[in-house]
Amino acid sequence: MDSLNRHEDYGQEALDETHLGADPIEQFKAWLIEAEAADIYEPNAFVLGTVDELNQSRSRTVLLKGVDNRGFFFATNYLSRKGEAVAANPSVSAAFGWYSMYRQVLIQGVAEKVAPAESDDYFGSRPHESQVAAWSSHQSQPINNRAALDDQFSEALTKFDGQDVPRPEYWGGYLIIPTRIEFWKGRSNRMHDRIEFVRELDVTGAPTEWKVQRLQP
Repeated sequence: MDSLNRHEDYGQEALDETHLGADPIEQFKAWLIEAEAADIYEPNAFVLGTVDELNQSRSRTVLLKGVDNRGFFFATNYLSRKGEAVAANPSVSAAFGWYSMYRQVLIQGVAEKVAPAESDDYFGSRPHESQVAAWSSHQSQPINNRAALDDQFSEALTKFDGQDVPRPEYWGGYLIIPTRIEFWKGRSNRMHDRIEFVRELDVTGAPTEWKVQRLQP
C-alpha cells in the first residue's frame, strides 16, 4: 500500500478570491465544465452525506443531474436509506473531488423533493433499462443473491417490453439548496487555498445573500 506513504506536491497554482465569481453556483458550473474538459471520469459524481433518525451519518456516491440558481439536483428511490435519512433530517452535504486537478467543492445545505413534474421530466430522459431498474430494485433492502436480483430485473423488462415506463411514485428528484459552498485548491506544503461562500435560509426558507471568506488549510 504505497499510497499511504506518498507525499505529493500539489503545486503552486493559486486560488485567490479574485479568481472566483460572486455567485458560487455559477462558479461551480465553471469548474464542472473545466473538469469535463480535463476528462475527469464521472465529473458529476459526488459523495452525498446524510444523518438519519438515529443520528447515524452515512455517505454514498451519487450523480449530479442538474444545477441551476436554486441548487443541485439528483434523483433516487425515496424509500432508500438516503431517502429515509433526508425525510428524517434534510441537512445534507455533497463533496465533489476532482483530484487530478487538485480541486474539491464541498457543499452543505438542505435537500427537498422537487415537484412531481420535474421528477417526471428527468425520469423520462433516462434510458429504458434504467427506468425499468427503478421498478425492479427495492433499493437498500436485503436480497438473497445476485440471481434473485437479476430475476426481478428480467421480470420488469418483460412487463414493460415495448411500452413507456411510468415513474414510480417512490422514485424522484431532490434539490440541494446550498447554505455553504467551499472551493478548495491543493497547494505545496499542504498550504491549500480554501474559499468559502456562506448564507442562511430565512424563516420562509428563502436564501439570503452570499458572504465570502478565506479559511486556513
